[in-house]
Amino acid sequence: MLDRRTGGTAHLRFHEVVDLFEPRDVLVLNETRVLPARLIGRRPGGGRAEVLLVAPVVGTGAREWRALVRPGSRLRAGARVEIGNELGVQILGTDDDGMRIVRLDTPLPPRIALDRFGQVPLPPYIERDAEPADRERYQTVYARADGSVAAPTAGLHFTTELLREIEAIGVRIARIVLHVGPGTFRPVASDDPAEHRMHAEPYVIDEAAAGIVNAARGAGGRVWAVGTTVARALESVVRHDGTIQPAAGETALFIRPPYTFRAVDRLITNFHLPRSTLLMLVAAFGGYDAVMRAYRDAVALRYRFYSYGDAMAIL
Repeated sequence: MLDRRTGGTAHLRFHEVVDLFEPRDVLVLNETRVLPARLIGRRPGGGRAEVLLVAPVVGTGAREWRALVRPGSRLRAGARVEIGNELGVQILGTDDDGMRIVRLDTPLPPRIALDRFGQVPLPPYIERDAEPADRERYQTVYARADGSVAAPTAGLHFTTELLREIEAIGVRIARIVLHVGPGTFRPVASDDPAEHRMHAEPYVIDEAAAGIVNAARGAGGRVWAVGTTVARALESVVRHDGTIQPAAGETALFIRPPYTFRAVDRLITNFHLPRSTLLMLVAAFGGYDAVMRAYRDAVALRYRFYSYGDAMAIL
C-alpha cells in the first residue's frame, strides 16, 4: 500500500484491502471478459501462422475482424490460414493502422468457432503456451462481457467472497466495461512519451454505473478504480465537476505525468513493466518519486510483477 500524501508504504495481504475502505466508498470493476482470440494454424505452404483477433468489424456479425498476424510478410490480402477442420481465416486487406482485416470462414457461429479452436492470448512475457485452465484462470470472477485480448489483471486478486465482504461494510460496487486491446503491452519506444500513440479501446459506462459513482462522490465517498483500465475509462468521461456521465465509445486517453485526476481517488493496480503506459499512469496517480521508491521496495522484497503478480493499493 502506498499513501501518496505522505509517501509512506505498508505491506499487507490482499484480503486486508477491506480495511482500507470506508462505508461511503465505491469500488469500480471492469467486467470485460477475455476472448479465446489467438488462432494458431498453417499457411498453404505448411508454415505456422498466428492470427490475433483484436476487434470485430461493425456490421459483420463478428465474421470480420481487425487482427494482428504473424508472419506479417506472408499474410497479406488473399492469403488464407487453416486453423481447424471447421475454421479458416481469410486475409482481406490492411487498415490505416496496419492491422489486417480478416474473415472467419466457418459453418459455425463465430463465438462457438473461437471457443472450439481459439486460445486465450496470454501476455507475451508469459513464455508458455496457453493451457485449458487459462480460460478461467485468466479471467476475473466478475467477467461477463466478451471482448478483450488481455485481462484487467488488477481484478484477478478479487474473489467473490472478498467482494461480498467489501459490500458488507457499506461499499457500493459499480460495474463498467473497457475491452483491453494489444496496445496495453506496447512499450513506449520514444524518449518523448507525447509521441506515443495509444490504440483506442471500446468502453461502456451505463447510467446505473455512473449513478452509483456519482452518488458515492456526492456523499463524500472515495472512488476506487480496480486497475488502469477502469481509471482510463472513468477519466475519459468525467465532467469538470468530478461527476461521471454515462457514455459508450472508444478511448485513446494516455495518462502520464503531469496529470490531474478528477474521477479516481484510489487505485488498485499490479506492478508493471518499465516504459509501459500502465506504469506511466501509476506514476501520474501516485507521484513519480513515491512510485519509484515503492517499486524499489517491491523488487527488494521479491514481489511478483505483471499479470499474475502482486498488487498495490495507492491511497
